[in-house]
Amino acid sequence: MKKPILCLAPMADVTDAAFRYIISKYSKQITTHQKSQGEPLTYITYTEFVSADGLVKAPEEGRKKLLKDLEYSEIERPIVAQFFTNKPEMMEKAAELAVELGFDGIDINMGCPDKSIEKQGAGAALMKNPKLARELIVAAKQGVLRCHLRKNSQGGTLGIPISVKTRLGYNKDELETWLSELLIENPAAIIIHARTRKEMSKVPARWERIKRAVEIRDEMSRLNLDTKTLIIGNGDVKNVADAYKKCEETGADGAMIGRGIFGNPWLFSDYKPNNEERIEVLIEHIKLFDEKFLGSPKPLAKAANFKSFAIMKKHFKEYLKDLSLRPACAGRDLRFKLMRANTAKEAEDILMQFNTQ
Repeated sequence: MKKPILCLAPMADVTDAAFRYIISKYSKQITTHQKSQGEPLTYITYTEFVSADGLVKAPEEGRKKLLKDLEYSEIERPIVAQFFTNKPEMMEKAAELAVELGFDGIDINMGCPDKSIEKQGAGAALMKNPKLARELIVAAKQGVLRCHLRKNSQGGTLGIPISVKTRLGYNKDELETWLSELLIENPAAIIIHARTRKEMSKVPARWERIKRAVEIRDEMSRLNLDTKTLIIGNGDVKNVADAYKKCEETGADGAMIGRGIFGNPWLFSDYKPNNEERIEVLIEHIKLFDEKFLGSPKPLAKAANFKSFAIMKKHFKEYLKDLSLRPACAGRDLRFKLMRANTAKEAEDILMQFNTQ
């Protein structure tokens, strides 16, 4: 049996280019620990979701910020660009752009519960419009093919794969009908968050429904519908061992890890860092975030800053939660100071001072 595919979930204001780089560096580099365990694991990285409409229609400054979300480094490969829209023509053009930018795949967001995205008829709202959802898959494939033919007139492969990330249903579990609609278009993979949109993350993920998704896919394959789509499960995956266990129990082709990665860039390498290493990597993460999105060390005009430093603060508690400190209040004091920091430099100074105590 092939090893299950592992994926790093796309999470808004979490898995940006800085965090993805840090994860890749510490989950993919060969450490002494990894040499004893064999080669490091390969996993698929996803960008944060990006508006296809904005990439096509936004004025220069807005488009520049969106393109920043599509920046990546080679160490992050294989990497997939995730888009949202309710307009097939916009998806087609975004898909062309993804090929031009060198992405290894394209994912269509059909599960995000953000109200502003749903108002556009995109994200989770697509579960109420299967016809449009299918049109978006077709459009993405057309965009990839058009770009491929333009760049490779001599033929060859047909470009990069298209996947869909979705849920069990909108207000209720409609897996039987919803998944069947998507499978007709034969995307390369469907990532299923094992909850409905209504449930958000308030109930445990129902992995038995991932097992049923695999059965539905296999049933359609036996009907000679040429369905080769991979089924990837998502929801409450704690770590690599848990991902493998869930795949073995359900028959899923892979698992996507989301919140399990918070504060743990070493997750895919199974390395256990000590206190000093955790703080050193957090400092590195802060510096990289500052360089990529806040314009340091060369200050940029305020309008050129791509993100707020406040976004970085959501990582502090996660990095520090497993520190074994004596007294225990030392950890609380450190987090309190960090949350009061207003700049990356302030946060770095606090951590460096703590690490030298």
